[in-house]
Amino acid sequence: MPKAFIGIGSNVDREQNIRSGMHELNHLGAGIVISTVYESRAYGFIGDNFYNLAVGLDTELAPAVLAGLLREIEDRHGRARNLPRFSPRTLDLDLLLYGDMVCHDEDLNVPRRDIMTCAFVLKPLTEIAGEIRHPESGLRIREIWEAFDRPDQDIWPVEFSVVG
Repeated sequence: MPKAFIGIGSNVDREQNIRSGMHELNHLGAGIVISTVYESRAYGFIGDNFYNLAVGLDTELAPAVLAGLLREIEDRHGRARNLPRFSPRTLDLDLLLYGDMVCHDEDLNVPRRDIMTCAFVLKPLTEIAGEIRHPESGLRIREIWEAFDRPDQDIWPVEFSVVG
């Protein structure tokens, strides 16, 4: 059964939206692992700080089906799709990795390119998938984090339990 890794973020009613989103994610797979929750400043726009974390789960769902279900969960949490890419989010669920799959088309973007460029994606993912190899670069996720040099992307852990 493939292991999928999902990035979760929110900067609008973030505690409630993350807990509720996690409750729904529990129905999409088994063997769930959850990173620490991290806080970071809004990236690409001026706004409230985000909470971000990563979740890994074993799933029998096909990647496109899983990605579609993630979008449905976002929609149920009030995700507005008519806003610019960098804008406030009630709930953001991104399929980061799905086994060793590589697919970049209009429906699926795996591995998620943000792994290589965004501390708020990479740091939590490193915590739960550090020894997994990035399917395109061949580097371990931990190695990507160790080489990550973006001091403008400050991220820090917060005391927050995703179960509520």
